[in-house]
Amino acid sequence: MTVDFASLVELAGKLVDVAGVLAIVLGSALVAVLAVGRLAGREPGVYTQFRQQLGRVILLGLELLVAADIIRTVAVTPTLESVAVLGVIVLVRTFLSFSLEVELTGSWPWQRGREPDAGVTPGPATGS
Repeated sequence: MTVDFASLVELAGKLVDVAGVLAIVLGSALVAVLAVGRLAGREPGVYTQFRQQLGRVILLGLELLVAADIIRTVAVTPTLESVAVLGVIVLVRTFLSFSLEVELTGSWPWQRGREPDAGVTPGPATGS
């Protein structure tokens, strides 16, 4: 039995696909179990923590799924049609990732550096 490069790359793509799906499924289950535990302990902010952690799990899974698509498309079937399909898939998943990131952080990526330092109180203005 001979194994060629295309078969190895296809296998690698499938393995990364499985890793992406597992990351979402198992991560979601873990986050849900942790949220139920926090609810039982009557901790504050359970819903917000749950949403943020679930969003991070989904982002991780999406990144792995995009990587799998890239591996399979570029290395196995680099036709113009398959690259175009990959481009659309990457655009959709990138939009989803971007939207989730904004939802998690509550700000646009270019606004993150502008927030004032927490805990720093401006002193009185001194002037002449």
